This record gives sequence, structure tokens and C-alpha cells, in this order.
Amino acid sequence: MSKIKLLSPRLANQIAAGEVVERPASVIKELLENSLDAGSTRVEVEVEAGGVKLMRVRDNGGGLSKDDLPLALSRHATSKIYELDDLEAVGTLGFRGEALASISSVSRLSLSSNAAEAGQAWQVSAEGRDMVAEVKPAAHPQGTTVEVRDLFFNTPARRKFLRTEKTEMNRIDDVVKKLAMSRFDVSFVLRHNGKAVHNLPAAKNQHEQERRLGQICGPAFMENAIHVDIERSGLRLWGWVALPNFSRSQADMQHFYVNGRAIRDKLVTHAVRQAYQDVLYHGRHPAYVLYLELDPATVDVNVHPTKHEVRFRDGRMVHDFLFRSLHRALADVRPADQLADANGEVAPPQSFMQNQTAPVAGVNAGEFRQQEAMDLRPQASPSFGGGQGFSPQYRPEPVSPGVVREQMQVYGELMNSAPELSGDEQVPPLGFAIAQLKGIFILAENSQGMVVVDMHAAHERVVYERMKTAYQAEGIAAQPLLVPQSLALSQKEADYAEEFIDSFTALGFVLERAGPETLLVRQLPMVLNKADVDTLVRDVLADLIEYGDSRRISEHINEILATMACHGSVRANRKLSIAEMNALLRDMEATERSGQCNHGRPTWTQLSLDELDKLFMRGQ
Repeated sequence: MSKIKLLSPRLANQIAAGEVVERPASVIKELLENSLDAGSTRVEVEVEAGGVKLMRVRDNGGGLSKDDLPLALSRHATSKIYELDDLEAVGTLGFRGEALASISSVSRLSLSSNAAEAGQAWQVSAEGRDMVAEVKPAAHPQGTTVEVRDLFFNTPARRKFLRTEKTEMNRIDDVVKKLAMSRFDVSFVLRHNGKAVHNLPAAKNQHEQERRLGQICGPAFMENAIHVDIERSGLRLWGWVALPNFSRSQADMQHFYVNGRAIRDKLVTHAVRQAYQDVLYHGRHPAYVLYLELDPATVDVNVHPTKHEVRFRDGRMVHDFLFRSLHRALADVRPADQLADANGEVAPPQSFMQNQTAPVAGVNAGEFRQQEAMDLRPQASPSFGGGQGFSPQYRPEPVSPGVVREQMQVYGELMNSAPELSGDEQVPPLGFAIAQLKGIFILAENSQGMVVVDMHAAHERVVYERMKTAYQAEGIAAQPLLVPQSLALSQKEADYAEEFIDSFTALGFVLERAGPETLLVRQLPMVLNKADVDTLVRDVLADLIEYGDSRRISEHINEILATMACHGSVRANRKLSIAEMNALLRDMEATERSGQCNHGRPTWTQLSLDELDKLFMRGQ
């Protein structure tokens, strides 16, 4: 008796259903992708009991003819690919030809369709038996409707693994929203138990696209997001990335699409994460909705049954493109981009560099910049935990009435020396300084209201960016080792080190292959002379093997520069003159990433007149 037997069509489809149909949301995803591939401009989804009782997807796409309906429920039957070349450059969402067959094997499915060129609609049904499809006439406009009833009725063991109705409905809601973000040109309607959940009209321009994203991701995301659109070397990246101050405790608002397909990819996640380096608070996650467009022949979408993962032909180029594009987009955000007056215009910061206010006391603005790294108050025990750089002994002391009178007199003199803001005068984005609070915060007035600046955090970013620029301009100073350091690696790691030897050399390292599993470090950057070179090189090689790229050495250098910048920044309780404060505000307006300090905390915040009025219940 033969040990090897052919599986029955029913069993084969149920096995395939285990890969494709995990829960009701999986069914909705497959049906919606078919509707989008059919050229639909409107899709309606109706769900009952979280999808277990009924799922109905109706579209106005091209439809199917009578002869095609039985084939649509056959396994490995599709209209989207015909030969090997089609598989190597997939341009559709679905292409395997097993979704409908798998769904019908674990449910009661009916498909009604009217092709564009046909005058008669037809319906085909199957109920989880041996895939015997019944075709009969039906009444249906152009397009297709698929009804899936009693999911897992013939596989009760799988039905027991489903969650509550609310949980399953939330999963369906996520699928619809994710696809609605991928196709702005299509209208989406979602109903549950007869109640409307979503009604998203087609978005024809950027404003309408942002309105749809606001409905899906929330208005707070759009208020804190910047639009990017970058094209280079056959790659295009566009979409919206949230500013670092809008971060999440979980990676729950990260949507990335490759040629319209939603994916979760380690290479993409790593590149985006690196782009937020040193502007994102530790432990937080960035938020984004991004679209990557490239030649379909350069990406393989057939590497996972659920099609959530892809493989790029040149992963290193894609990683580098994503990192550089987003890193530059985030770096270019200035206070002027985040603030606007009633007319939506803000004067460029450069126009204010020659009109500094006259110094009241102490050094002037130019001297302030020269002395900023050395005229610091002594710290009894500087603490860099969390990156504050403030003395832990510093506490506000009780203020006597006499001191209050003196402070009010000084404040009056400062107010007299500060410029008056008028509607006709152009005001810099962060305005003009009017006072310093507790030796920690700078209070400034701009055209929108009041700006509060954490002077240490802001100055730390300014100094840090200058140090990085100077370091890059001067090149990497390297130091030969008197005794070369030997590293014991795996042969794979040593091979990658030899392959990427030029990358190490550009960063000041001189590595030499001394054996199949041995490397010699003969030279390293002077700034890393106290670093754990063994661990650093291993981590870099791990990145190169996984992603084809690594910035660990640059990040390590930046960490050292960030610590030096923290040492060289103004400390709490340092009294600044009006000229010094204004000089810092102008530097912030011209400095990259000035909205966050080196540790990802915000450096300034805006309080509008409306917000101030609410605080004091004015006009109520």
C-alpha cells in the first residue's frame, strides 16, 4: 500500500486556509485586496457579530463573467499572473489564487458579479464541501459582492480560538483603515451590525488625504506631522512623519507601504528608527505613514504567506535612501516651520541676525557665543543621568519681599530695553526674550503669544550640532595602536569585515584579516580610544549582516560629542542678559533639530493667546 497519497481538494484547501484565513479580519483583507485589484473606486464592507456570522464586501470594479465564476473558487486560479515573468514583478495586491478557495473551504460563500461588458449578473456558491460550485443568474450592478457566512462552521476547533466580538471587530477595523490609507482614490464604507463605523470619501488632493489620515490616525498626528516627498535613483518616498515630540509608548502608529502594499519589515523599521536618532526620547517610538514606490522587479513580495514581508533586491540602497531622506527631513524642521502668524507667514530667522537688541548687562551676543563653552557656573556634582546636566543640589530658594521688589525693578528695566511687538513688524519665530525664570527658562514674546524655552536643553542642542559640523569638517582624527588589538570572530563576521573594509576605513578604523576567524585592529578614531572596540566592531558587523548598513560607529561618536556638548552648555541658575537670551533664540531658529535636546526632550513650547485666555477664563 502506497504511503504517499494525494490530498483531497477539501483537505488541501483547509490546510491553505490555515495560512490565509486566521480570523475574520484575514477574510476582509483578502476580499478588499481583490476589490482594489479589480479597479474599484468604491468599496462597502458589512459585518455582523464581529465577522463570524456575516462578512459582505461589495465593490464597483470590473466584475467577473459567468465562465470565470467557478474558476474564481478554484485553488491556484488567478487573473493576475500568467507566467514566471509576472511573478518576478508583481504589481497587484493578490496573486496566489488561493484566497477565495481557502475561504470557501471554511465558510458558506457566495459570489455575485456583473462584468463591465456583460448584460447579465451571475452568482456562484460553495459551502465548505468538495468545492462543487453552483452557478445561477442573479441581480447585481456592475462589480462584485462576496458574502461569507458562518466562518469556521465546519472546523469548530478553530472557531474556539476566536476572540470576543469586539476584539474581532477591532481587527477588521484596523484592516479597513490600513487599506484606506493605501488607496486615497477609493471610497471606503464600513458597517457593523447595521451601524456605520466609517464613511471615507475618496481623497483627490493632499488636503483631503490629510483629512482622511486625521480621521484614521487622529487629528493630533496630523497637527504634529510633516509631509515628505523625495525621489532619487528610481526610488520615491512620500507621506507623513510625526515630529519627535509626538512619539508613542508603543509602535502602534507606524504604517509603511511598498507599492501600495502594507508591510512590516525589519530593514525599514531599522532605517526609520535610525533617522530619529538623537531626537527621540529613549523608550519612545516614532509615528509615520510612509509610501515607498520602486520598480516591482526590485522587490519580492512572495516571501510570506500573508504577504506582510518583502525582500528588496538591493536592501542596502533602500536602507540608505530611507535613512538619509527621513534624517534630512527631520533635521530641516525649524521653529519657523512649526509656527505661523495669522497670515500663515513667518519671517526667516536670518533677517533678524543683524537686529539684535542692545545688551543690558554682561557680554554682548558675539562675546556670548565665544564664552559659551567656558563661562559656566561650577557644579559640585554634575549629573548627566537622563541628560539634564543640572546640578542635583540646585533648588529654588525662598524669596523675601525685598528681593521681589528688586526683581520687579530689574524686570521693568528689561522690559523697557526689549523691543515692542507691533502688527506691522516682522517677528522672528521664537520672538524676543523678555525675562528669565528661576535661572532655567527663557520667556519670550512672539506674534502668537508666549514662548517658553529650556535654556540648557536648547543650548545643548546648538552646541552639539556645531560640534558635529566641526568634527565632520575637520575629518576623523585617527590613532594607530602600539599593539594591534586582536578580535576573535566567526568566519562569517570576518568575511563581512573584509567586504566592508572601506566603510571602516572611512570612519578611522584600520582592520586587517589575520586568519579565517581573526581580525586585527591597527588604528581607531581618537575619540573612541576608551571605547569597547571589540563589542563595537561586533555590533557593526551584526548590522551589516542583517541590514547591509550600520551607523553604530557614528552613533557612538555622536554620543561622546553629546556628552561634551552637555558639559559645554549653560547650566541652571546661570543668569543671562537679554542679549544673550536673544542670541540663543536666534541660534535655535537656525540650528537643525533645535526642537529637541540631544536626549529627545523638547527645548521649547508655545502658549498662544487663546490658551492663555483659557487659563485665566478671559471672555467666558
